[in-house]
Amino acid sequence: MFALTEGTQVVLIIAGYLGLLVVLGLLSNHFFKGTSADYFVVSRSVGPFLLLMSIFGTTMTGFAMVGSTGKAYTSGVGVYGLMASWSGLIHSAVFFVIGIRLWAVGKKFGYVTQCEYFRERFESPALGYGLFPVLVLLVIPYLLVGVIAAGKFVQSATAGAFPEWFALPDVVGPDGTARPNPLSGGLPFWLGAGVICLIVLCYVFVGGLRGAVWANTFQTLVFLAAGGVAFALIADRMGGLQQAGRQVAESAFGAPRLAREGLIGQAQFLSYFLIPLSVGMFPHLFQHWLTARSARSFRLTVIAHPVFIMLLWVPCILIGLWATAQLGEGVNPNAVLGRMVNQLVHSPLLTGLVAAGVLAAIMSSLDSQFMCLGTMFTNDIVLRLAGRERFNDRQKILLARVFIVAVVAFTYLLALRLKDTAQVFDLGVWCFSGFAALFPLVLAAVYWRRATAAGALASLAATGVVWVALFYRDILARGGRRPGDDELLLFGLMPVAFIFAAAALALVGVSLVTRPPGAATLARFFPLPARTPRPAPAVTKPAVGIQQPV
Repeated sequence: MFALTEGTQVVLIIAGYLGLLVVLGLLSNHFFKGTSADYFVVSRSVGPFLLLMSIFGTTMTGFAMVGSTGKAYTSGVGVYGLMASWSGLIHSAVFFVIGIRLWAVGKKFGYVTQCEYFRERFESPALGYGLFPVLVLLVIPYLLVGVIAAGKFVQSATAGAFPEWFALPDVVGPDGTARPNPLSGGLPFWLGAGVICLIVLCYVFVGGLRGAVWANTFQTLVFLAAGGVAFALIADRMGGLQQAGRQVAESAFGAPRLAREGLIGQAQFLSYFLIPLSVGMFPHLFQHWLTARSARSFRLTVIAHPVFIMLLWVPCILIGLWATAQLGEGVNPNAVLGRMVNQLVHSPLLTGLVAAGVLAAIMSSLDSQFMCLGTMFTNDIVLRLAGRERFNDRQKILLARVFIVAVVAFTYLLALRLKDTAQVFDLGVWCFSGFAALFPLVLAAVYWRRATAAGALASLAATGVVWVALFYRDILARGGRRPGDDELLLFGLMPVAFIFAAAALALVGVSLVTRPPGAATLARFFPLPARTPRPAPAVTKPAVGIQQPV
C-alpha cells in the first residue's frame, strides 16, 4: 500500500522538478525553426545571460557537487585549491583566449563541430576522422560522472522512502556486528539513473541545443540556490559554522583533513593547474561557444564565471569536511552529499528542493554532452562519408537523435557495471586530463601558423597512447580505485603533466620538421590586418613676395 511518508514526499518533489524540465523542453520546441543549424547551434542567437548560464551549467556537472563533496570527505580542505581556485582563474582565461577566437572562425565559416574546424585548419580529413573517436573516448568518462552521480545521489537522498519495495540486507561491520543499511528503502541505482537519462534524453530529443540551453539556464539557477540552502540547513543542524568546524577538529577521521600537508603534495597541487585547461577542448563547450550572438556575449561569462565557481564549490567542500565528523569513516564518497542531505535536512520540502538542485547540476552537463556527440556523429562521420547533399535537415536531425539514443543506452549500461568501483571525482579528473592534453593542439591551431597536420596527428596519437596506458595502470589494472586509495602520482606529479608534455612535444617536434599548411589556408585562418595607406605629405607653397634660395 502506497503511503505518503516524508520519503515519498521527497520523491514526488523530485518527480515534479523533472516534469518541469520535460515541459521546458516541449516549450523550446515551439521556437524550433526546423533547420539543422537551429537544432545544433540555436541559429547562433544566444545573448550574454543565457551564454553565461549555459556555459557555467555545462561545466559544473556531478563532478562539482557530488564529486567535490566526496573528495573533500576523503582528501580534505585542499581540494578547493586543487580544482576551484585553478578553475576560477583558468576557465575565464581560456574563454577569452580561445573561446572568442573559435566563435569568430565558426561564425565566419559556418562550423558546427571541432572536427570541421581542425580538418580545414590543417588541410587534413584524416585529422577530423582521428579526432572523433578520441573525443568520444574522453566524453564517455564525463558522461559516467553524471550518470553515476545521479544514481548514487537519488538512492542516498531517498533512503527510507520505500522500505517494503527496495529493502537492502544489513551491513556487517569489521567487528562482525550487523547494522541496517543506510541506503535501504531508497530508489535503487538502476531506477534513479535510468529516469535521469530518460528525462535528459526527452528534452534534448525534442528541443535540440535550444532545449539544452534553456534547461541549463533554469538548472544553473536551481543548483546555485539549492547549494546555498543545503549549506545553510546542514550548518544549522550541526550547531553553526564554528560548532561544525569544532566537530571536525575533534574527530579522529576529520582532523587531518583540515590541512593540506600529508594529504596533497606540493608537486601534485601544482600539476593540477593543467586540468582546467580541458575546457579549451570540451566538444560540448565548443558547441555552446558557437551559439553566441556576438563577441560581446562572452564579456559577462569571462567576468562572472569565477564568482559562480566560488559560490558553488565553497559550500560543497565544507559539507564534505563536516561529513567526516557526521558520518564517520568508511562511507562511499559518491554517496556523501546525499547522506548529509538525508540525515540533516529534515523537512521533506527542503530535502526535495535540495535534491532537485543537485540533480540540476548533474543534468546540466549530461544534456550538452549527449547533444554534442549526436552533432559530431552526424556532421563529422555520416555527412562526410555520404555527402552533405544526400540528406535534408529533417534527416540530419533524425540521425543525430538516433546516435544520441545509442550513446545514452551505452552510458547507462556501463554505469550499472562501474557504479560501485568508479569514484565520480576520479573519473572526472581522468576525463579532464585527456582533454587538457589536447589543449596545445587548439592553442597552436589558433595562434601558431607553423603548426602542421602531421604535428596535429602526432599530438593526437601521443595523447591517446599515454592516456590509455596511465588510465589502465590507475583504474583498470586494479579493478577500480576503492574509497581511500591514493591517486596515481608519477614523481609526485599528476598523470596529466606527462600526458600534456607528450602531446605538446609531439606537436611542436613533428611540426618543425614537416611542411606547414598552404598559403591559401594560412591566409584564410590568419588574415593580415588591413593596412591603412599613409597620406601623401602636404606640399607647402611659398608665400608670395618671398624669394627662395637658388
